[in-house]
Amino acid sequence: MTAIAYAYPDEIVALKEGIANFIRAEVIARHEKHHDLLADQRRKYTAEGAYTPEVLQLIKEIRMASAKAGYYAMSAPQDIGGGGLGYLAYLAAWEQIFHLCGAQYWLGHSMISHWAKGPSPVLKGMTPELRAEVLPKLMTGEHSMCFALSEPGAGSDAAMIKTRAERDGDGWRLSGNKIWITNSPYAEQAVVFAVTDPELAAKRKGGISTFMVPKNAKGFVVESLINMWGHVGTDEAILRFDDVRIEPHQLLGELNRGFKIAMLGVGLGRIYNTGRAVGMARWALEQAFDYVKVRETFGKKIAEYQGVTFPLAESATQVHAAHLMALNVAQLLDQGQPATKELAMTKMYAVEAGKNAVDRVIQAHGAMGFTNEMYLTEAYMSLRKVNVADGTNEILRHVVAKQLLSGDTDL
Repeated sequence: MTAIAYAYPDEIVALKEGIANFIRAEVIARHEKHHDLLADQRRKYTAEGAYTPEVLQLIKEIRMASAKAGYYAMSAPQDIGGGGLGYLAYLAAWEQIFHLCGAQYWLGHSMISHWAKGPSPVLKGMTPELRAEVLPKLMTGEHSMCFALSEPGAGSDAAMIKTRAERDGDGWRLSGNKIWITNSPYAEQAVVFAVTDPELAAKRKGGISTFMVPKNAKGFVVESLINMWGHVGTDEAILRFDDVRIEPHQLLGELNRGFKIAMLGVGLGRIYNTGRAVGMARWALEQAFDYVKVRETFGKKIAEYQGVTFPLAESATQVHAAHLMALNVAQLLDQGQPATKELAMTKMYAVEAGKNAVDRVIQAHGAMGFTNEMYLTEAYMSLRKVNVADGTNEILRHVVAKQLLSGDTDL
């Protein structure tokens, strides 16, 4: 049975089936073999809070196995060697991954190239030199990258960045700071956004450029890791660029037009986080409905108590709505429409619905919901975080209101 009348094209059906097979063969098998390492934060991270070499090796193995199977770079443009699949395929893939892996089999979250960590349309503007030097190892999953956009004073308002790339002969000198940069402690390359024309940037008419910078460049410093949620480890860090030399071939896309690349990345992130929220919420709700049918209290299955099942039913309704919204906006984007309002609506609604669903699932499980073995608190933290990432819910509401006020009132 299916709750969705829309039928995925045959190629996306095959993609989802292939992903499911890969997860069983490559992801779950590794989690079972390395359970003590992957399930224990004290073994998963070093004393400094970084992934241990053993964990990083397993993540790389998943990337490379997926690349070999043809999934990893599925949404990268064909002209850089990717599959060229669109937004609908990207959504379907991530929803499938998070639905099947949940928060438990988290290695599976690396099997498709995340737009901020590996090949995607963000890299379409690579120079021939970058394609020769950097692209091959990114495409195979041997190397990864990070997306260095956010700064201490420029989060949701990315146009406020202060990092500068000043002309130095035929190249530039890069100086500034970045924060909340996912995967930066482990990446070999960084996509870095910097102001190259302060006058244009001040008028919000461009003036921001994008560069590919190797992490081993002189003056590129991973200043500190950022631990969150009480965890002992992280994949987020603060970066510092101290007069880093940038060669002409390291420019990604057009000079002074890098903000378009930034917004392309953010748009991909909103589709990704929507698929993540829908998939992980489905994973959690399925656990809840299995549990309430067997757990007894006061001589009854707790499934007989409306106080337990009605909140779950409400969340199931919201997740279903989010799923439908996601299918719609992905198709609009694949048609070449900007769908600015619809994408903001969808990401905002989906991540709120997903977070609330997991919270209700925890509540339905009682104290059991807090235990590490259920992975529900990990799921909650994951979805709580994406209520901020790639545009806070408040910023997204502002985007929706602005579009409506401009006359875009189709609903």
